[in-house]
Amino acid sequence: MRQLRGQERDITGNRQTSWAFADAFVAEDEALHWARDRAREAGLRSVSAGTGAALRLLAAAADAKVVAEIGTGTGVSGIHLLRGMRPDGVLTTVDTEPEMQQFARQAFREAGFTGNRARFIPGRALDVLPRLADGGYDLVFCDGDRLECLDYLAESLRLLRPGGLVCFEGVFTNGRTVDSAAQPTEVLRVRELLRTVRESTVLQSSLLPVGDGLLCAVKRG
Repeated sequence: MRQLRGQERDITGNRQTSWAFADAFVAEDEALHWARDRAREAGLRSVSAGTGAALRLLAAAADAKVVAEIGTGTGVSGIHLLRGMRPDGVLTTVDTEPEMQQFARQAFREAGFTGNRARFIPGRALDVLPRLADGGYDLVFCDGDRLECLDYLAESLRLLRPGGLVCFEGVFTNGRTVDSAAQPTEVLRVRELLRTVRESTVLQSSLLPVGDGLLCAVKRG
Protein backbone atom coordinates (compact mmCIF):
# COMPACT_ATOMS: atom_id res chain seq x y z
CA MET A 1 0.00 0.00 0.00
CA ARG A 2 1.41 3.42 -0.94
CA GLN A 3 2.27 5.79 1.86
CA LEU A 4 -0.44 8.31 2.62
CA ARG A 5 0.45 11.95 2.35
CA GLY A 6 -0.42 14.43 5.11
CA GLN A 7 -3.90 15.47 3.99
CA GLU A 8 -4.88 11.89 3.14
CA ARG A 9 -3.67 10.68 6.55
CA ASP A 10 -5.81 13.35 8.21
CA ILE A 11 -8.86 12.33 6.21
CA THR A 12 -8.31 8.64 6.98
CA GLY A 13 -7.73 9.32 10.67
CA ASN A 14 -10.78 11.55 10.92
CA ARG A 15 -12.92 8.96 9.17
CA GLN A 16 -11.79 6.19 11.50
CA THR A 17 -12.45 8.40 14.52
CA SER A 18 -15.88 9.30 13.17
CA TRP A 19 -16.73 5.64 12.55
CA ALA A 20 -15.68 4.73 16.08
CA PHE A 21 -17.80 7.58 17.46
CA ALA A 22 -20.81 6.48 15.40
CA ASP A 23 -20.42 2.85 16.49
CA ALA A 24 -20.52 3.86 20.16
CA PHE A 25 -23.17 6.59 19.76
CA VAL A 26 -26.02 4.64 21.37
CA ALA A 27 -25.27 3.54 24.93
CA GLU A 28 -26.08 -0.01 25.97
CA ASP A 29 -27.68 -1.05 29.26
CA GLU A 30 -27.01 -3.81 31.78
CA ALA A 31 -29.03 -6.44 29.91
CA LEU A 32 -26.89 -5.98 26.82
CA HIS A 33 -23.68 -5.91 28.85
CA TRP A 34 -24.74 -9.18 30.51
CA ALA A 35 -25.41 -10.81 27.14
CA ARG A 36 -22.08 -9.55 25.77
CA ASP A 37 -20.23 -10.96 28.78
CA ARG A 38 -21.82 -14.39 28.22
CA ALA A 39 -20.83 -14.28 24.55
CA ARG A 40 -17.26 -13.33 25.43
CA GLU A 41 -17.03 -16.18 27.94
CA ALA A 42 -18.28 -18.62 25.27
CA GLY A 43 -15.84 -17.30 22.66
CA LEU A 44 -18.61 -15.89 20.48
CA ARG A 45 -18.54 -12.63 18.54
CA SER A 46 -21.47 -10.28 19.15
CA VAL A 47 -22.70 -7.50 16.89
CA SER A 48 -21.20 -4.12 17.75
CA ALA A 49 -23.23 -1.47 19.56
CA GLY A 50 -23.47 0.48 16.31
CA THR A 51 -24.72 -2.54 14.40
CA GLY A 52 -27.27 -3.23 17.13
CA ALA A 53 -28.48 0.36 17.03
CA ALA A 54 -28.82 0.15 13.24
CA LEU A 55 -30.87 -3.05 13.54
CA ARG A 56 -33.13 -1.41 16.12
CA LEU A 57 -33.62 1.59 13.84
CA LEU A 58 -34.36 -0.58 10.80
CA ALA A 59 -36.87 -2.68 12.73
CA ALA A 60 -38.60 0.47 13.93
CA ALA A 61 -38.61 2.06 10.46
CA ALA A 62 -40.18 -1.11 9.03
CA ASP A 63 -42.74 -1.15 11.88
CA ALA A 64 -41.69 -4.78 12.16
CA LYS A 65 -44.03 -7.21 13.84
CA VAL A 66 -42.59 -10.52 12.60
CA VAL A 67 -38.79 -10.88 12.43
CA ALA A 68 -36.55 -13.87 11.79
CA GLU A 69 -32.98 -14.06 13.04
CA ILE A 70 -30.30 -16.51 11.92
CA GLY A 71 -27.80 -16.81 14.75
CA THR A 72 -29.22 -16.24 18.24
CA GLY A 73 -25.90 -16.16 20.06
CA THR A 74 -26.48 -14.94 23.61
CA GLY A 75 -29.16 -12.44 22.62
CA VAL A 76 -27.32 -9.19 21.90
CA SER A 77 -28.75 -8.64 18.42
CA GLY A 78 -32.11 -10.03 19.52
CA ILE A 79 -32.49 -7.40 22.24
CA HIS A 80 -31.78 -4.63 19.74
CA LEU A 81 -34.25 -6.08 17.24
CA LEU A 82 -36.98 -6.50 19.86
CA ARG A 83 -36.51 -2.91 21.03
CA GLY A 84 -37.15 -1.69 17.50
CA MET A 85 -40.10 -3.95 16.80
CA ARG A 86 -43.73 -3.27 17.59
CA PRO A 87 -44.78 -4.00 21.20
CA ASP A 88 -46.76 -7.02 19.97
CA GLY A 89 -43.98 -8.23 17.67
CA VAL A 90 -42.46 -11.71 17.79
CA LEU A 91 -38.84 -12.58 17.04
CA THR A 92 -38.16 -16.06 15.66
CA THR A 93 -34.51 -16.83 16.30
CA VAL A 94 -32.59 -19.87 15.06
CA ASP A 95 -29.27 -21.24 16.31
CA THR A 96 -27.38 -24.52 16.25
CA GLU A 97 -26.43 -24.17 19.94
CA PRO A 98 -29.42 -24.51 22.30
CA GLU A 99 -27.25 -23.72 25.33
CA MET A 100 -26.54 -20.26 23.90
CA GLN A 101 -30.24 -19.76 23.35
CA GLN A 102 -30.77 -20.32 27.07
CA PHE A 103 -28.49 -17.35 27.74
CA ALA A 104 -30.51 -15.36 25.21
CA ARG A 105 -33.76 -16.24 26.99
CA GLN A 106 -32.35 -14.89 30.22
CA ALA A 107 -30.98 -11.78 28.50
CA PHE A 108 -34.42 -11.08 27.00
CA ARG A 109 -36.00 -11.39 30.43
CA GLU A 110 -33.38 -9.05 31.89
CA ALA A 111 -34.25 -6.58 29.12
CA GLY A 112 -37.93 -6.71 30.17
CA PHE A 113 -39.40 -8.84 27.39
CA THR A 114 -42.04 -11.44 28.21
CA GLY A 115 -41.63 -15.02 27.04
CA ASN A 116 -44.15 -14.69 24.21
CA ARG A 117 -42.02 -12.06 22.43
CA ALA A 118 -39.50 -14.60 21.14
CA ARG A 119 -39.66 -18.06 19.58
CA PHE A 120 -36.43 -20.03 19.93
CA ILE A 121 -35.79 -22.77 17.37
CA PRO A 122 -32.65 -24.89 17.78
CA GLY A 123 -31.17 -26.30 14.60
CA ARG A 124 -29.36 -25.54 11.38
CA ALA A 125 -30.84 -22.48 9.66
CA LEU A 126 -31.21 -24.15 6.27
CA ASP A 127 -33.22 -26.94 7.90
CA VAL A 128 -35.46 -24.53 9.84
CA LEU A 129 -36.09 -21.67 7.39
CA PRO A 130 -37.97 -23.77 4.80
CA ARG A 131 -40.58 -24.46 7.50
CA LEU A 132 -41.32 -20.74 7.98
CA ALA A 133 -44.20 -19.02 6.17
CA ASP A 134 -43.75 -17.50 2.71
CA GLY A 135 -44.08 -13.72 2.71
CA GLY A 136 -44.75 -13.64 6.44
CA TYR A 137 -41.78 -11.63 7.70
CA ASP A 138 -40.99 -7.93 7.90
CA LEU A 139 -37.26 -8.35 8.50
CA VAL A 140 -34.72 -11.17 8.31
CA PHE A 141 -31.37 -10.73 10.06
CA CYS A 142 -28.59 -13.08 8.99
CA ASP A 143 -25.59 -13.66 11.28
CA GLY A 144 -24.83 -17.29 10.62
CA ASP A 145 -22.42 -19.40 8.58
CA ARG A 146 -20.88 -17.20 5.88
CA LEU A 147 -20.54 -20.22 3.61
CA GLU A 148 -24.35 -20.39 3.54
CA CYS A 149 -25.03 -16.68 3.02
CA LEU A 150 -26.32 -17.05 -0.55
CA ASP A 151 -28.76 -19.72 0.63
CA TYR A 152 -29.85 -17.39 3.42
CA LEU A 153 -30.52 -14.71 0.81
CA ALA A 154 -32.69 -17.06 -1.26
CA GLU A 155 -34.68 -18.10 1.81
CA SER A 156 -35.01 -14.48 2.96
CA LEU A 157 -36.49 -13.42 -0.38
CA ARG A 158 -39.11 -16.11 0.03
CA LEU A 159 -39.84 -15.22 3.65
CA LEU A 160 -40.09 -11.44 3.26
CA ARG A 161 -43.21 -9.49 2.42
CA PRO A 162 -42.89 -6.82 -0.28
CA GLY A 163 -41.12 -3.89 1.38
CA GLY A 164 -39.47 -6.18 3.93
CA LEU A 165 -35.78 -5.95 4.87
CA VAL A 166 -32.94 -8.45 4.83
CA CYS A 167 -29.70 -7.65 6.70
CA PHE A 168 -26.36 -9.49 6.71
CA GLU A 169 -23.82 -8.84 9.47
CA GLY A 170 -20.04 -9.14 9.13
CA VAL A 171 -19.70 -8.57 5.39
CA PHE A 172 -16.39 -6.72 5.79
CA THR A 173 -14.93 -9.98 7.22
CA ASN A 174 -12.40 -7.97 9.23
CA GLY A 175 -11.12 -6.23 6.12
CA ARG A 176 -10.62 -9.37 4.06
CA THR A 177 -13.51 -8.65 1.70
CA VAL A 178 -11.57 -5.83 0.03
CA ASP A 179 -8.11 -7.34 0.48
CA SER A 180 -6.56 -8.33 -2.86
CA ALA A 181 -4.60 -11.20 -1.28
CA ALA A 182 -5.83 -14.78 -1.62
CA GLN A 183 -8.83 -15.34 0.64
CA PRO A 184 -10.67 -18.37 2.05
CA THR A 185 -13.91 -19.65 0.59
CA GLU A 186 -16.09 -17.87 3.15
CA VAL A 187 -14.75 -14.48 2.04
CA LEU A 188 -15.27 -15.35 -1.63
CA ARG A 189 -18.85 -16.32 -0.77
CA VAL A 190 -19.42 -12.96 0.95
CA ARG A 191 -18.07 -11.16 -2.13
CA GLU A 192 -20.55 -13.12 -4.24
CA LEU A 193 -23.34 -12.16 -1.83
CA LEU A 194 -22.45 -8.47 -2.12
CA ARG A 195 -22.36 -8.69 -5.91
CA THR A 196 -25.65 -10.59 -6.06
CA VAL A 197 -27.48 -8.12 -3.80
CA ARG A 198 -26.05 -5.07 -5.57
CA GLU A 199 -27.04 -6.36 -9.01
CA SER A 200 -30.46 -7.70 -8.00
CA THR A 201 -33.50 -6.19 -9.68
CA VAL A 202 -35.76 -7.13 -6.78
CA LEU A 203 -33.68 -5.54 -4.02
CA GLN A 204 -32.83 -1.95 -3.10
CA SER A 205 -29.59 -2.17 -1.14
CA SER A 206 -27.10 -0.27 1.00
CA LEU A 207 -23.88 -1.24 2.78
CA LEU A 208 -23.61 0.38 6.21
CA PRO A 209 -20.11 0.89 7.71
CA VAL A 210 -21.07 -0.14 11.26
CA GLY A 211 -19.32 -2.90 13.18
CA ASP A 212 -17.90 -5.39 10.70
CA GLY A 213 -20.21 -4.19 7.92
CA LEU A 214 -24.02 -4.45 7.70
CA LEU A 215 -25.47 -5.21 4.27
CA CYS A 216 -29.14 -4.17 4.08
CA ALA A 217 -31.67 -4.54 1.30
CA VAL A 218 -35.38 -3.89 0.84
CA LYS A 219 -37.47 -6.33 -1.18
CA ARG A 220 -39.24 -4.34 -3.85
CA GLY A 221 -43.01 -4.62 -4.03
